[in-house]
Amino acid sequence: MGQKKLLRFEELKSFSNVLEFPENMPGRWKDHFKSSNPVTLELACGKGEYAVGLAQFHKNRNFIGIDLKGNRIWVGAKKALKENLTNVAFLRIQIDQITGYFAKDEVNEIWITFPDPQLRLSKAKKRLTHPKFLRLYKQFLTPGGFIHLKTDSPVLYRFTKKVIDQYNCQLHEDSDDVYNEEQVADELRIKTYYESLDIAKSNRIHHLCFSLPAELPGNEKDKELKEQLKAGEHGAD
Repeated sequence: MGQKKLLRFEELKSFSNVLEFPENMPGRWKDHFKSSNPVTLELACGKGEYAVGLAQFHKNRNFIGIDLKGNRIWVGAKKALKENLTNVAFLRIQIDQITGYFAKDEVNEIWITFPDPQLRLSKAKKRLTHPKFLRLYKQFLTPGGFIHLKTDSPVLYRFTKKVIDQYNCQLHEDSDDVYNEEQVADELRIKTYYESLDIAKSNRIHHLCFSLPAELPGNEKDKELKEQLKAGEHGAD
């Protein structure tokens, strides 16, 4: 590990807005923020541009950026401290362990911003909008709570639309070309480092907003989805 990363990891320990693998957190986020304002998560937050940007827009809401890469979290956490944003925090954990950090109905909204689209079919279950993850989110997301996906990957966009349809989710917003819309919400104008890289070379940014049903279909539906991917539907470009 480079010297710069080592210094950042060491500095993270002193940041009041960063929690690394904390214990006994479910139900206690209102204590951390010293308020009972609604909580929004940014998953796979990277440098935390969305968590910080949303916190700037909405001072009466609390935001938590979640990622495993401490070197990246350092960037957003440092900026939040400099700007004295007390309504944003960062949680360093593995996302597949997320249910151990939030209580039932403790989260009101989720943003998934430019995650790794996991283009290989064998890694489809690692996509953060796969039903495997939706079942995790359901354990702490309030009924009707919004889930946003913003991505430059047409594969992930189409895959998520299929999941929304087949798993009885409610679709609220759907744009296959965000910046070509007549009106673009301020929240969608926030740009991340990964958006600027334009890795997919699609020249389009996609956005979906949906909420989960009262009950999510189980493993049989997952097997059906897997077979459809194997058949070449929504699996890869």
